[in-house]
Amino acid sequence: MLLTVDAGNTNIAFAIMDGDEIKSRYRLITKTTRTSDEFGFFIMHFLQSSEVTPGQIEDVIISSVVPKLMYALTSAIIKYVHKKPIVISPDLKTGITVVSENRNSVGADRIVNTAWAHHTLHRSAIIVDFGTATTFDYVSAEGEFKYVVIAPGLGISAEALASLTAKLPEIEIRKPASVLGTNTVQGMQAGVVYGYIGAVEYIIRQMKKELGDPECMVVATGGLGKVVSRETDEIDAYDPDIAYKGMKIIYDLNREALHDSGL
Repeated sequence: MLLTVDAGNTNIAFAIMDGDEIKSRYRLITKTTRTSDEFGFFIMHFLQSSEVTPGQIEDVIISSVVPKLMYALTSAIIKYVHKKPIVISPDLKTGITVVSENRNSVGADRIVNTAWAHHTLHRSAIIVDFGTATTFDYVSAEGEFKYVVIAPGLGISAEALASLTAKLPEIEIRKPASVLGTNTVQGMQAGVVYGYIGAVEYIIRQMKKELGDPECMVVATGGLGKVVSRETDEIDAYDPDIAYKGMKIIYDLNREALHDSGL
């Protein structure tokens, strides 16, 4: 079994992959102040609740966009799971070509997403990842990952509206029945959610236009992707597990070489 770890700015998501199937999932709030023993406790509890022993974990792979927590997280995995984790980077074999002036600046989450798209969809695609930030990553049918749009996430937009105004409250992110709000909360929800849907639709249409690829597939992922994807025809599918599946694909591509090198 493979333990996959998706360390994002808001949450750290764990999943145990049994072959290509996800056996179980676990999620933590991201805190860079956690010690390796705290991470170890959470990991051991996750394994125990999944009825999996550390010895059944063949390898661990991490996709992280939070460098500050990596020392404690990797130390926990080595200490409690007895495995040196594989860390996603542009240096691993992915099957995609990252075209960037600075390849090392490309987030691991985007490498994982586009690798999944290339190996799974076998066509050009835009992967819209609704996380703390929302990223729109385009990968060509040939596996070239060159273009990206990065926008503030839906949660950030709602938080900014409440925190930077004197009298507007925090709101639940959900789509009201009508864009015509009858009170402050409904008005904020309408502006944030309907406005965000409109922004997402425009970005997707503009990307397709400038790429000259109107038929490319659009797949959403990320926690808030479900909220937006069901409200627009511009998104063809929603899959919350792209990160785990992408890490498994990259692991399979590198497994033999990594083991031969002693990792």
